[in-house]
Amino acid sequence: MLIFVKVFNISNIKLIIEVGILKQHLISEILTFTLFIFRMKISIIRILSFSVFLSVILLAAGCKKKPAAAGSTFTLPTVTTNSIIVNLTSTTAQSGGVITSPADGITLNGVCYSSTNKTPTIADSKTVDTAGTNESTTVFTNYTSNLTGLTPNTIYYLRAYATNPVGTGYGAVVQFTTSPDLTSLTSVVSTFAGNSTAGYTEGIGTGASFNNPQGVAVDASNNVYVVDSYNNVIRMITPGGATSTFAGTQGLGYTDGPAATASFYAPNSATFDAQGNLYVADLGNNVIRKITPAGIVSTYAGDGSAGYLDATKATSARFNAPSGLAFDATGNLYVADRGNNMIRKITSAGVVTTLAGNKTAGLLDATGNLAYFNDPNSVVVDASGNVYVADLSNYAIRKITSAGVVTTVVGGHTQTTLVNLPSCLTIDKTGNIYIADEGGRILEFTTNNSLYVLAGGLNIAGFTNGAGNQALFNKPQGIAVDSNGVVYVADQNNNCIRTIVVTKVL
Repeated sequence: MLIFVKVFNISNIKLIIEVGILKQHLISEILTFTLFIFRMKISIIRILSFSVFLSVILLAAGCKKKPAAAGSTFTLPTVTTNSIIVNLTSTTAQSGGVITSPADGITLNGVCYSSTNKTPTIADSKTVDTAGTNESTTVFTNYTSNLTGLTPNTIYYLRAYATNPVGTGYGAVVQFTTSPDLTSLTSVVSTFAGNSTAGYTEGIGTGASFNNPQGVAVDASNNVYVVDSYNNVIRMITPGGATSTFAGTQGLGYTDGPAATASFYAPNSATFDAQGNLYVADLGNNVIRKITPAGIVSTYAGDGSAGYLDATKATSARFNAPSGLAFDATGNLYVADRGNNMIRKITSAGVVTTLAGNKTAGLLDATGNLAYFNDPNSVVVDASGNVYVADLSNYAIRKITSAGVVTTVVGGHTQTTLVNLPSCLTIDKTGNIYIADEGGRILEFTTNNSLYVLAGGLNIAGFTNGAGNQALFNKPQGIAVDSNGVVYVADQNNNCIRTIVVTKVL
């Protein structure tokens, strides 16, 4: 189609006939008509009248556009499969996906799965879930898929899918095995010590008071040590629930020496070594402190200045708001150096190095200082020497091998609700990792890569004891597990220590 303009000169009068939008095959007819007009010398008024009439006819013809082919404005959906299976039992599981490209005209989405087809399609078993149908959306669209009627002790292959008029897009395949005998998993939450009122009171059970407890650790005798951050002290709770002060004075400071006179500044977390020494991430002082069983406090690493410096002498190194601590089997101490977005390593000889990360905040899987973290807040080490990191502002759990290779195990910016805001990790004797989600949940990440929601609700704050999601927390920060499998939680904004007893129903 084109714009056609013809200039005529009749009796020294210029006549312009403009015809809006013409079909190309009508050009010759217009030229023929023009010649006819010139030869017949028809009056100007009749020419103009006829031209207007012809323009209307041609414009109407030009406006008859062919309808767009179905799906011509769409692109094939891009989908990410949730990397882990949630609440897996013998016959049920929960998965889901994320539509990571604009959700153009999505008509179906869910997960497809099979026990025989290793690359399942929508021709196999599938769920149909809700993810919205807004054709102009440009944000990630998450959805949850609940699987039922599975066969116990069976390997399944699963991947997310999304269908629009162009076709069906698939995510990566995730493999899982149903439990041979687990019918369900139940948990009961209760208050072990403290109450909702911030304070500094010794006592039994709820008769004691804390002020924003940040961390917990358990010794070989199942005594619980609480990093009572806003009181600047370390408290101890016996198995019978009696609370006393183990080290520190209520005022903030930086003093080594006997526990009764030592001082801390907003301590954040604690962990034990194999000899029963307690190590404290003294966040406000930017150092790692050590407390012997006899109650002597000393500086183990850091020079007290916020910064970044590796060193062959631990007390010459620098940290920036150290938050999480964990030992491996050979006595190396790993530090979640939150302010530097790094994971640091302190050998038993006191040599401080950087295991992974750099000062730039981000999310990138790589090796050593090429990897990126964003507010790493806690670390644990498994029996193989792998370090797991609660990468708080990346909504993820990361894994670092002994060679410094960093990968994302669960979560990330496209799957923010899986672990949400992981504030602390702990690991039990069989290798299961427990996660405190400061958004209000306690999770368990098992050795078979399954994630269980033990208690609490996603981004729901409260103070309620009870079973499972009936229980509520308010910004849980620290987490630890004793030799009996009882989980302890430092419930920061509720100013108390909660316990979770987990039972597997077979």
